[in-house]
Amino acid sequence: MQLTRRDALSLGLGATALALVPLRVSAAADEAIAAFTGGAAPAMAGITLTAPEIAENGNTVPISVDSPGAVEIRVFADGNPTPAVAAFTFGPLAATHSASTRIRLAGTQDVVAIARMGDGSFAEARQTVKVTIGGCGG
Repeated sequence: MQLTRRDALSLGLGATALALVPLRVSAAADEAIAAFTGGAAPAMAGITLTAPEIAENGNTVPISVDSPGAVEIRVFADGNPTPAVAAFTFGPLAATHSASTRIRLAGTQDVVAIARMGDGSFAEARQTVKVTIGGCGG
């Protein structure tokens, strides 16, 4: 089989398109976070995100979040086609401001938890989760 100039050009364009996809997905996550925070810069303290460092299967990745004084906590996955993966709201009678769930991750990526505190400020925690088998069609 001989590789023609047209084939080489097609392969190059395809590789370039694949390389740009994560940037677009990450931009979607940044936009979703900015929409939640109203553009405010969150503090890097006040919330704890617990997730495994390595997840063997992206279909079910256990996470937990804890933020005393939080009114709402949202969890985002940078590399997922839909970055918003979980939202938790706490009322005034909530005994604890923590939650745990299992999320689906498309591949190795950052998981971001943002908490909106009672005073209107925001707190952020990030953790990279290495996924060996993707869960969102990856």
